[in-house]
Amino acid sequence: MSTSLAAVFSGTPRQIELREIPRPEPSQGEILVRVLGCTLCGSDLHSFEGRRRTPVPTVLGHEIVGEIVHSGQKAPNHDMAGQSLQLGNRISWSLVASCNNCFFCLRGLPQKCGKAVKYGHEQMQPGRELLGGLAEHCLLVPGTAILRLPDDLPLEVACPANCATATAAAAVEAAGDLKGACVCVLGAGLLGLTVSAMASTLGAAEIICVEVNSERRARAKSFGATHMIASEELANLVSGLTQNRGVDVAFELTGSPAAFSNAWPVVRTGGIFVVAGSVFPSQPVELPLEQLVRRHLILRGIHNYRPDHLLTAIQFATRRGLEFPFVELVAEWHSIANVAHALRSACDPSKIRVGIRQ
Repeated sequence: MSTSLAAVFSGTPRQIELREIPRPEPSQGEILVRVLGCTLCGSDLHSFEGRRRTPVPTVLGHEIVGEIVHSGQKAPNHDMAGQSLQLGNRISWSLVASCNNCFFCLRGLPQKCGKAVKYGHEQMQPGRELLGGLAEHCLLVPGTAILRLPDDLPLEVACPANCATATAAAAVEAAGDLKGACVCVLGAGLLGLTVSAMASTLGAAEIICVEVNSERRARAKSFGATHMIASEELANLVSGLTQNRGVDVAFELTGSPAAFSNAWPVVRTGGIFVVAGSVFPSQPVELPLEQLVRRHLILRGIHNYRPDHLLTAIQFATRRGLEFPFVELVAEWHSIANVAHALRSACDPSKIRVGIRQ
């Protein structure tokens, strides 16, 4: 029987085990891919370090690029953009496979599907052990939105597309028209840098990046930020830039309650606050409802994305992504055999991404 080497997380913080897993034969509607690369997302690290609960045992990793090696009967033969799918094609796919027919799917929230399969977050089951990127192979189940990738799109840019880039696309869409806007981006991790770059291409006039880490803060300039500051500088800068009105849009992309609490007072009357970084349990924040009402604030949570946001992400990466140094953000690549070291290395805040590749 053919097997696939996989890194299995069983719930013990900072422990991972390499196992040979039987390689599945795709059944109806399924596709088996060889994993070419998988970058380590913050949610992988939250699970690995015990800050975030996930069903176990599991194969972590969801920022994946794969090559089609086997297709089951009635598997998709075209991607969501209408391109043909064949053996050997290099592809990306949606973080969540959805049924497209449940209550949430029918209301524009397929990422919250009642029958969702979430890559890199599923408990291992017989025949469906390989649903994450930290393995030599990954099984794509029915309901997965697939996109064939341009051959020249680097792994460093392509891997994060089905998580950070697509989530950034969803967050930016939620913010509305950014042309001429004053935008505040909290965090200069991959989400923050990507939102900054997207806001820049959409014509934002001012992009204020707030980041506690000085190395990350300096990097934001290369991704379109016009001002790179520490949190204590925010109120004075916004006051001067906007004649005391406040920013048009703020994006919270760190998951830090302190970052949110520091920024919501500087959002202008009628402004929008998009929150996408809080993907693990944290302390509650204080937000006076009277302020929410009097200032006509719009508070919008974003978790994951719809398939069309993945298409937007790949289009951005292909057409505009190489205008920014995204390719430099993967600090290291490791083999699957060295996955434990890779996960520990990725916890270093100076490294935006660390990856596993074949």
